[in-house]
Amino acid sequence: MTDKPTRRDLMKPVQLLGLAFVAALFAGFVTLMSMGFFQTRPAEEIQRALVVAAVAAGATFIVTLVSVALLLLMVDPSKVTATIDRPLLLPTDDQDAAPTGAATAATTSAASEPASTDPTDAKRPTRSAADGPDGDTAAPKA
Repeated sequence: MTDKPTRRDLMKPVQLLGLAFVAALFAGFVTLMSMGFFQTRPAEEIQRALVVAAVAAGATFIVTLVSVALLLLMVDPSKVTATIDRPLLLPTDDQDAAPTGAATAATTSAASEPASTDPTDAKRPTRSAADGPDGDTAAPKA
């Protein structure tokens, strides 16, 4: 039995609704405070503050829910039941492996070229042949 949470455990809808509700309460409270609801004011200003706070809270609730829903769409469905056993932002071991054949050939051919005596070459960034036209090493999309 493992103590590692799954992605499904981390993304429970009740918790996400709670997050949106807390954000809406905070936005409503800040709006009430900024409009002087807790001070001695005429009834019209207090009513206006309540309406504006309700609108701000509702908008914050909806924006938070939509944002979280869009972020959840980025999760790969096949990885929903996978356990999380390492930090998510660290690179995987596969990326630390040796470079592929094309990149190896490009680095060996670049290493065999004679060094330039031009002083401006030191300021230029170097790119390997595996890099794309914009310096991106990702494979082109089909």
